[in-house]
Amino acid sequence: MPELSTTFMAIVVAGFLVGVVVGLTGMGGGALMTPALIFLGVGEAATVVTADLTAAAVYKTGGAIVHHREGSPNLTLAKWLMIGSIPMALLGPYLIAWVAPPGQLNHVLTMAIGFALLFAAATYAIRLYLGLRASVGLGGPVGPEDPAVRPIPTLLVGAVGGLLVGITSVGSGSVIMIALLMLYPGLSAVRLVGTDLVQAVPLVLAAAISNIALHGLDWSVLIPLLIGSVPGTLLGSKIAPHVPQSIIRRGIVVVLTMSGVALLDKSGWAPLGAGEDETSPMLVAGVGIAMLVLVPVVWGFLRRFHGLPMFGKPTVAEMEDPALRPGIIGMKRVDGSP
Repeated sequence: MPELSTTFMAIVVAGFLVGVVVGLTGMGGGALMTPALIFLGVGEAATVVTADLTAAAVYKTGGAIVHHREGSPNLTLAKWLMIGSIPMALLGPYLIAWVAPPGQLNHVLTMAIGFALLFAAATYAIRLYLGLRASVGLGGPVGPEDPAVRPIPTLLVGAVGGLLVGITSVGSGSVIMIALLMLYPGLSAVRLVGTDLVQAVPLVLAAAISNIALHGLDWSVLIPLLIGSVPGTLLGSKIAPHVPQSIIRRGIVVVLTMSGVALLDKSGWAPLGAGEDETSPMLVAGVGIAMLVLVPVVWGFLRRFHGLPMFGKPTVAEMEDPALRPGIIGMKRVDGSP
């Protein structure tokens, strides 16, 4: 059927593009794929979450293998994350099904995914601000590139991320990775991505198993998703060390915010008022335009408040590189070395 073929190819293309982003940055898997599938109309929220988690368990395995071969993951750190995340990922689907009123699971899940996307976008904004503070010497010591693991905070990060992933499929590559950077600021970008991908495999697998047991699995969604996402993730992981990621990540934040607002609108969340299963295109477009226009201005004023020029050096990419800290001004460090 033409309609089936079109939907199949749309899922394949979406899976490939999201897979590339996951391989490049370690973030954006569930946060990008789940809303994409919902807006493609391939099924209810529970069906989409289950298929996305099952596919992620496969394509993140490929990305994790590539990063492991390059020696980038911190396996001790990944272990403590998994101790916290796996039990909560197994619990999450049952918790949301218990909380949701009868017949309202799709409504509650759609709203939960919307809030999770906004939370993911907010955590990345915090990450950027912390990088700004570190670039002017206000962030404290950066710490070693291979830091001693702090078990309790790491376990708690895993638990919160596991609960989010189990319920919404969002968080394994966005919230958790950003929390890791806050806890261990010395980790290089490649090492951070590798560690996150390694811990994400058992996490999403546990969440997928729990969701399949509760909701079943739609193979018509899963198969094209795997066909697109597996090669996309492998490609992204291969080229990750050679691609500047700051622009991609900032673009993800805009997309996350727009998607979160759109899903809250679709779920009928009262403050937005579009009504269930409806989305106001003007509202979503307005949010996107506002972010594109206002965020650079706000960011410029924050830079100026901390003694940097509103635009220019240091760039976001330089702020996120621990090798250039503490406190680069222009192309030099605060301590005066080149």
